[in-house]
Amino acid sequence: MSFEQPLVKKPKQGTRYFQQLRILIIEDNEDLAANIGDYLEDSGHIVDYAVNGVAGLHLALTQLFDVIILDIMLPGMDGITLCRRFREDAEKSNPILMLTAKDTIDDKLNGFNAGADDYLLKPFALKELEARLLALVRRSTQYKESKILEFGHIRMDMGHRQIDIDGNQIKLNRTCFRILEKLIRSAPQVVTREDLEHYLWGDWKPASDSLRTHIHALRKALDIPGKQSIIETIVGIGFRIRGE
Repeated sequence: MSFEQPLVKKPKQGTRYFQQLRILIIEDNEDLAANIGDYLEDSGHIVDYAVNGVAGLHLALTQLFDVIILDIMLPGMDGITLCRRFREDAEKSNPILMLTAKDTIDDKLNGFNAGADDYLLKPFALKELEARLLALVRRSTQYKESKILEFGHIRMDMGHRQIDIDGNQIKLNRTCFRILEKLIRSAPQVVTREDLEHYLWGDWKPASDSLRTHIHALRKALDIPGKQSIIETIVGIGFRIRGE
């Protein structure tokens, strides 16, 4: 993929957005990494780089970043493995945005199940990339509440981001965690698809299948084979969580 020309015009020097981010770019295409980094630095952010998975994981574990941009196809360690290792080894909840040319549902589920928070297909607009990074960081800091939510057999520890069902701990990526939180807070009412998308992404409209992909991943993590799904789809309206 050639990045000889910028994907969008860069903002004028001195332009600043409402929040400065410290960003780690893990991308082996040096032209692409430089193009992204130049754009984000011109917008006022602080950027660091890694060109392979091993170096990227080391930086992610040892340095402080607000958000990580992670390519899937990396030498040394692929992005899926890196993301999973980071979620398992780090006592950090940095949002991770994955970059890839793969766009099947299975590819996306692999990324989300490994711990990614968002997924951006190549080619992309740099303006969209920055908007997604800002939204990820905003959501990650806005909902760190030290509260316990309980519904039926589900117990959510908001402060430690832990979920227990009948004493069994369940691991969810950040977006699935927030979907479950919204459904529990709204129970037994139905949450419309539009309200849920706005809760997750604000005014930024995601890809048409993004919510469906996350709901599928959430059901896969929570449901017991042979039993009715914990999350009920109300056709044409939205979703709600089932009681006991």
